[in-house]
Amino acid sequence: MEFTIRRGVASDAPEIVALLPRLADFDVPETRAPEHLWHGDRDMLHAWADGKRGDVDVAVAQSSDGAVIGVVIVSERIDIFSGAPSAHLETLAVDESAQGVGVGTALLREADMLALARGAQGMSLHVFAANTRARALYERYGYDGELLRYFRQLT
Repeated sequence: MEFTIRRGVASDAPEIVALLPRLADFDVPETRAPEHLWHGDRDMLHAWADGKRGDVDVAVAQSSDGAVIGVVIVSERIDIFSGAPSAHLETLAVDESAQGVGVGTALLREADMLALARGAQGMSLHVFAANTRARALYERYGYDGELLRYFRQLT
């Protein structure tokens, strides 16, 4: 599959939003509603598209026929331990038809470039333990599982 990576533009928002349910395409813990895994990303994307999130960068993978087949969203952050300039990988979503052909890796490379351009010295991300496909990609790319977050539903 041929594709290119480019900076996202506001008019890409509908196609990007259509990709976001992929963020819940794994065995979501029963304490979570799948749509809750991506609604925050959708809201951030809309704020970015409206020019209200200058701390956010978006890049898309585009197929040879012009369709958006992947997205990466990166936000500027401060490292929670060192206080150094950092970035956070907010979203990485790839259309199922483009899975396994290097789109995710290409978007991770672009995320690095976006973060470096903002002066980030590192990048963090969150991933569910049960999302083994995403974890495998991140680990192949060099991410290291650094923290564990536990959750307990209160009744």
